[in-house]
Amino acid sequence: MNKAITDGVLLMPAPFADGLGVYSSEDGTPGSDTYANAPNAAFVPADQDFGGALEILKNQTTQRVRYMGQTPLLPGCYLRVTARVKAVSGSLPSVRIAAYPAQGNGSQVAGVPTTGPATPLTNYGEVVEVSAIIGAGDRGGVDMVWGTDAVYGHVGLDLTGQNGGIVRIDDLIVEDITSVFLRDMISQVDVRDYGAVGDGTTNDTAAFEAANAAANGRTIFVPEGTYRLNGDVTFDHPCKFEGTVSMPVEAQLLLRRNFDLPAYIEAFEDEETAFLKAFQALLNNVDHEQLDMGGRKVWVTGPLDMQAAVPNRTFYATRRVITNGQLEAAPSSNWDTQVATSQATYNPSSARTLTNVTNIGSVQVGSLVEGNGVGREVYVLSKNTANNTLELNHPLYDAAGTQNFTFHKFQYLVDFGGFSQLSKFGMADVEFQCSGRCSGIMLAPLGNTFRLNNCFITRPLDRGITSIGGGCQGMLIDNCQFLSAEDALNVPQRTSIGFNVNANDAKIRNNRATRFRHFGVLSGQNHIIVANHFFQGDAIANGIRSAGMVIAENFSSSVISANYVDNCFVEWTNEYDPSPAFTSGFSFSSLTITDNVFISGEVAPWFSYIVVKPYGAGHFLNGVIITGNRFRSINGTIDRAERVDTSFADLDMTRNRDVTMRGNAFHNVLANVSNEVEIDFTQNSVSSNWLIDCEDQLPFGGDTRSVEAIVALGPIRNSSNVVQYVMPYAQLNQGANRDQIRITWPSAVRGRVHVKVRMDNR
Repeated sequence: MNKAITDGVLLMPAPFADGLGVYSSEDGTPGSDTYANAPNAAFVPADQDFGGALEILKNQTTQRVRYMGQTPLLPGCYLRVTARVKAVSGSLPSVRIAAYPAQGNGSQVAGVPTTGPATPLTNYGEVVEVSAIIGAGDRGGVDMVWGTDAVYGHVGLDLTGQNGGIVRIDDLIVEDITSVFLRDMISQVDVRDYGAVGDGTTNDTAAFEAANAAANGRTIFVPEGTYRLNGDVTFDHPCKFEGTVSMPVEAQLLLRRNFDLPAYIEAFEDEETAFLKAFQALLNNVDHEQLDMGGRKVWVTGPLDMQAAVPNRTFYATRRVITNGQLEAAPSSNWDTQVATSQATYNPSSARTLTNVTNIGSVQVGSLVEGNGVGREVYVLSKNTANNTLELNHPLYDAAGTQNFTFHKFQYLVDFGGFSQLSKFGMADVEFQCSGRCSGIMLAPLGNTFRLNNCFITRPLDRGITSIGGGCQGMLIDNCQFLSAEDALNVPQRTSIGFNVNANDAKIRNNRATRFRHFGVLSGQNHIIVANHFFQGDAIANGIRSAGMVIAENFSSSVISANYVDNCFVEWTNEYDPSPAFTSGFSFSSLTITDNVFISGEVAPWFSYIVVKPYGAGHFLNGVIITGNRFRSINGTIDRAERVDTSFADLDMTRNRDVTMRGNAFHNVLANVSNEVEIDFTQNSVSSNWLIDCEDQLPFGGDTRSVEAIVALGPIRNSSNVVQYVMPYAQLNQGANRDQIRITWPSAVRGRVHVKVRMDNR
């Protein structure tokens, strides 16, 4: 850097030959005495060593020579002032560079050095060169550190020592020597200084490692060019890329001091490659647990195979997080769903296996399975090509025998499916912009506590998050937005699903989902589904609605609480049971649905908010709690809030146990059900048999299984109007629908009673 060259800054003082009126014998400021016509100074035009020179008789203790022109001192510049001097006769003085530091108003900057080191003149006629460096910064070799207040200086020299000597002085030289300090100022190590070529083919790995070893805290600079790195490179110091690097997939670039996506984009230039290389470093770097995308958007042209980016790892179980950015699917045929059709045989005794699979080579692991008797979200977990078998993530409910199956391999923006296990991994504040071209995230086949936090899954083509195995164990989805690509479609046309769960202990909290076929399909047990808002309506009058949340495990042990269930319903099934008829166990049990807001508008009257759908006969409700909910239909009424979908089978109402449904609010719902239901009944004519109809007030159309209490409200009288002090007995399961009770008295009576009836046994 040289400001005299780059910016045309005038640094050099005028030569003495131009006149001594611009050279001061004081500090060089305007009005100070000059050497013009001074009795002790003269210009010598033909000195044998200097050519033109200033000759001075030293007659002051400190004989000053200052150029009265303003020598600029720019921020970041360092100036060297040089003078050549020789003694001619008389006393031998000492000489030093000196200068006046001036602020913008011309006043002197106080408290800064104004002189350089002194050099004695020891011989007559010997040319002695003295110099000093002036600059703002306190760097090694700077003699006069002036800070940032000095704007310019009046440069020159001092003669000190005994008076009476005559000296001659050559023209002063002022140079910009900032380049001398450049390496120290920028604190930079250039990889080219260590042998890097940057021609795109030469292996520059050793040069990069050597630059890192020499950096010692300075920035490693990679200038323009393409640098091929065939091996691992670690930068322990800050780095700056003007050029780019290329590497084989297995080689790692660890930027320990610049560990964020923008730095990797600088290094690789291609955003997609940079993201995968940064992810590779994340899983191979103990210094960082988080990859910050720096708010950058990565334009993705095909599924990001996350395991292929880290070929040295198929298993990972240390906490890692990707955060703060956007992944967007670019237009590409790489997103096309791959479809295969194969004939295969299913035997319920080997509930998760398809055998004798034809064309097995075309079936991909991770494919959705469709066929007769196949439940929702059944995927290929693994395959054995040699044995022509496929392992599934769930059993099939009614597929015994041989049939044709269709396999859909969706393409995912981020695909972790290549890992055998991935645990403690999370993504936070990331938008997965699928753009209606692809699905969002595929999880690894196994793993614990995958977490998605404050993320957007925007317009996925088929799926938001897919688990093909146990990689969803303990999964946490918190504060996320699931935005459907099917907003414009009516409910029957929608096919996309927000997420699915196969394993236990998922936490689905504080999310919002719009107009999917289903927001979630969950098997496994012990899930917490809290404070979500999912809505799935359309503008069709008397329209149908799809399930928002599907609980696909009859023993659930889960909680659905404080959600806003909007124009959809909670569906509870046993569709993953290879023998769906009840034989043993707890049946539909241990599900709590409490304190939710259920709302619908312009739906068919048979729509309900809670639907139990047994896939085989003999099932019943056992330990179910439905309390504190608000059921509201607008723009029309519905028959009831809860029902049994009998497409495959009905519940066995004679076996229901411990069903709690009370404290709910019903608005425009015709059947206000409760268990136990309290009925105030009046028999106006005398009879020994009083038939009391529960009138659709028992949940799920249940039978009258027990009577908790019969209390007479006032006297019970016979036909003679005489009060009878007698006790009736109750008969259950009366009427064609088994929803009535009969109270039988010892004789014909009339009166009023209050009864409590249940549709279960405790």
